[in-house]
Amino acid sequence: MESGRFGERDQTPGGPPGDGSKDRSGDELHGAPGGGSGRVLVCDDAEQIRRLIRLNLEIEGYEVVEAIDGEEALEILTDMSRPLPDVITVDVVMPRRDGWWMVSAIRADPRLAHIPIVMVTASAQDQDRARAERAAVDEFVAKPFDPYDLVTKIGTLVSGHPPKAPV
Repeated sequence: MESGRFGERDQTPGGPPGDGSKDRSGDELHGAPGGGSGRVLVCDDAEQIRRLIRLNLEIEGYEVVEAIDGEEALEILTDMSRPLPDVITVDVVMPRRDGWWMVSAIRADPRLAHIPIVMVTASAQDQDRARAERAAVDEFVAKPFDPYDLVTKIGTLVSGHPPKAPV
């Protein structure tokens, strides 16, 4: 397995299609035909949530890499052989290193601090939302969530333009 960050950030969201990058499970990352929409690191300890987010993002052409907790996510982000993600989604409650630790570590690293973060969590009380705002989280999505709403928020963070609404 490659180690380190999503790597040096290129100027083109999504990078070249079929660049051969691998996620932590060894599956090839899928880009959209003709270029992809961007890269997303999905960090959640629940496999079904990661799968739901991955499926919906890949339908829109995003490359997706998964992590099961903040510690694994930071290992991925610090792997210099990987391109940096355009957006990170993070749950709050996870084993080893939780979402608050992860957000703090990202915002403290000058190389990572610019990456938009979407907190996707069941911890959605007013105090959680206020803490997320203080931590410089870009978007806050409460579980259960509408996958289209999440993809729309991510699309806006990546390109400034949300995807077209389903017909």
